[in-house]
Amino acid sequence: MKIQFLNPEYFFGLILIPLIILWFYFNKNKINTSLKFSNIEGFNGNTKFYKNLKFFLRFLRVLSFVLVIISLARPQIIDESIRIKKNSGIDIMIAIDVSASMLAKDLKPNRLQALKNVAEEFIKNRPSDRIGLVEYAGESYTKTPLTLDKNIILRSLSEVKYNNIIEGGTAIGMGLATCVNRIKDSKSISKVIILLTDGINNAGFIDPVTAAELAKEFDIKIYSIGLGTNGLALSPIGIDDRGKFNYANVKVEIDEELLTQISEMTGGKYFRATNNRRLKEIYDDINKLEKTDIEEFKYFSVSEKYRYFLLPAILLIGFDLIIRLTILRSFI
Repeated sequence: MKIQFLNPEYFFGLILIPLIILWFYFNKNKINTSLKFSNIEGFNGNTKFYKNLKFFLRFLRVLSFVLVIISLARPQIIDESIRIKKNSGIDIMIAIDVSASMLAKDLKPNRLQALKNVAEEFIKNRPSDRIGLVEYAGESYTKTPLTLDKNIILRSLSEVKYNNIIEGGTAIGMGLATCVNRIKDSKSISKVIILLTDGINNAGFIDPVTAAELAKEFDIKIYSIGLGTNGLALSPIGIDDRGKFNYANVKVEIDEELLTQISEMTGGKYFRATNNRRLKEIYDDINKLEKTDIEEFKYFSVSEKYRYFLLPAILLIGFDLIIRLTILRSFI
């Protein structure tokens, strides 16, 4: 809701107010008719009252003038409402590698947490799209099916963590296949899988290329992201007696050739994230590549408010005339 004036140029008339006040001041003692009395004792009681009344009426005239100016400026209250029409939404499945290597510290604080931080922002920027989550390591499962409820998907994302319940390893094909199974029957005009991994396919019974061919058959694009710096990364190599990970520098191995192949064969793209900044840039790029068509309709309701100023002005002018033609006229 906002207030506007249709004819604001009328406010220039307010500069006349000082002139009106000056005119009243210099003419306050002006007497149009003079009469001589031998004794004014009978007038002493009412002189002060009539003097104050005349001052009050002059004040009302100035006030009525201001009210008339405001009403001429046409004050309006505008209520604006927005309706968003989604022409085409996008269904997105995010496959997250939760193997132990995702705890490597070449991204800060580690690969998995850096991924979650950026993915959270990505999800918040897709209010009109359905998004689902798949976790995979040596096997895969659906963490959250496709949903428009961003609170559910964000809560599920916050719960993603490494655990030893899922079989160890990196089953890229299994993660892809689970995503395809969840999204293949979607009626959306655009279906996307975002695959995140930091290693090579070394587990599972489904070949990643086979899963990608299945995705292609259902018109599903795959955007794959390889996480990890070039060279060595401080990675977990075992668990000590206290249940904590032991870390050592381990060579980063990402099957970029495979990830590029499965992305390009489905019309997607492969990205390499070597640090936190690059990971965010990649999500921004995907955000731009996969857009949702949205139409925004604005509705305006205009309410005229000049009557609330014009009516009091008319009443004040009428009151002034009545007083001048009755009480003040009877005073000689």
